[in-house]
Amino acid sequence: MSLPEIVSREQWRAAREELLVKEKAATRARDALNAERRRLPMVEVEEEYVFEGGDGKATLLDLFEGRHQLVVYHFMFAPEWDAGCRSCSGFLDQIGHLAHLKARGTTFVAVSRAPFTRILPFKARMGWTLPWFSSFASDFNRDFEVTLELDGELVERPGVSCFLRDRDRVFHTYSTYERGLDGLGSTTGFLDLTALGRQEEWEEPKGRASTLGAPAGSERVRYHDEYDD
Repeated sequence: MSLPEIVSREQWRAAREELLVKEKAATRARDALNAERRRLPMVEVEEEYVFEGGDGKATLLDLFEGRHQLVVYHFMFAPEWDAGCRSCSGFLDQIGHLAHLKARGTTFVAVSRAPFTRILPFKARMGWTLPWFSSFASDFNRDFEVTLELDGELVERPGVSCFLRDRDRVFHTYSTYERGLDGLGSTTGFLDLTALGRQEEWEEPKGRASTLGAPAGSERVRYHDEYDD
């Protein structure tokens, strides 16, 4: 095993401070990239997708649960598989309490192409409580490019898609796939992919922090059992 070089505390501190300069630059570059993502245009979703979940049939609008935004994790689970993807399962294992996303008007769900009758027992085995829907009866996976046809065969890939609701109209704002999922799993990580972002006053473009009519960003954080959903 190749291990780091052993140095004195003073040498370590100097090296750490040198790296810190680059880390701060990366943070500023990430903030600028997130702002550019929030400036992306959006496209209205006019297809009437039908999903199946624990309460039966649902539309894409239903998946919002009345909130402003929806983050969909495209979980790899083909109809003929007996279990979900191992990597996707590892991804869902790291998802924190969803109350913090909900407090910012954002709903998180998983969607797979497998029938719900296959999803349900696997979800119980994994001990997950987050909402998970089947898109088996629709072209949702194909349209959002997570089920692809390659050499005559259907291939699954993981991804995240973000949607924004304006009353009864639904808009697609962003999607990312595969390596684009690296580092995701936290509340802020998901919010950074959305059109409204973290809803902090310092974020660009201005005017989106007060969308929900509540204190902005970190001022809204509570213990997860203190939120009024």
